[in-house]
Amino acid sequence: MNIASRFLCMLVALVLSGTVLAQDFEVAPVRLDFNAEPGENQTKVINITNHSNKKASFIVSIADFLIGSDGTREMLPPNTTRRSAANWLNINPSFFELNPGDQLPVQVAMLVPGDEYGAAWSMLYVQPAKEQTSWDADKNLSAGVMVSGRIGITVYQSPSSNTNHSIKVTKLEEVTDAEDMVRKFSATIDNLGDKVTTCKIHLIASNINTAEEKQFPSFEVETYPKMTRNVEVELPSGELTPGKYAIAVIVDYGPKFALEGAQLVIDIE
Repeated sequence: MNIASRFLCMLVALVLSGTVLAQDFEVAPVRLDFNAEPGENQTKVINITNHSNKKASFIVSIADFLIGSDGTREMLPPNTTRRSAANWLNINPSFFELNPGDQLPVQVAMLVPGDEYGAAWSMLYVQPAKEQTSWDADKNLSAGVMVSGRIGITVYQSPSSNTNHSIKVTKLEEVTDAEDMVRKFSATIDNLGDKVTTCKIHLIASNINTAEEKQFPSFEVETYPKMTRNVEVELPSGELTPGKYAIAVIVDYGPKFALEGAQLVIDIE
């Protein structure tokens, strides 16, 4: 394995473990999940480590984001979206210095207003103070991805009493283009509830004549309340023998809930 591949594997492992290393500093975790009830205060901690060989100053700032149907994030100034949690957050300290090798726990406090029973979210940025400190971030920034030395930490809030999960698959269609090497299908997932919900997406092909079934590797996506998420799945070439198949996209969003899905019939030649 070459050096580039080894670095990529290390970076993936860090992200999956909830830790991100950007240049000469490290942040953990890169996601905060609050479940405070209306009127309740709740505090969580992020740890910032200076791995450089000199003293460095850092700043923690807040931004909002909107989610597109394809999962991309549009970054916006704090407290400008309907479900913003920005005004509920207090960061202590928000500006600090770290000596080489030192680590500092930063407290992130969430005070939920007494009449807020739904889900809300925002983003924190940790970055060197010498970098630009405005909210204006790269539009493609997502949790745990570095842009110009910044690390984004996604903040979610939903009261424990909020149990309004509801996911529906409302559309499944083939979207294969003539130049595509594999057949592609698009599914539309509607989050009708009031929770940010992680969905596991499964693709299953069933031979209508023989009842033989093949399941392909699954993947996860996040869906946001009262929003639509479009996902694309691919049917690997050469995996199925010729025949007529029912292609199903199945969504699993937790053991307490029934599976949701949609299917269509195709011919494999």
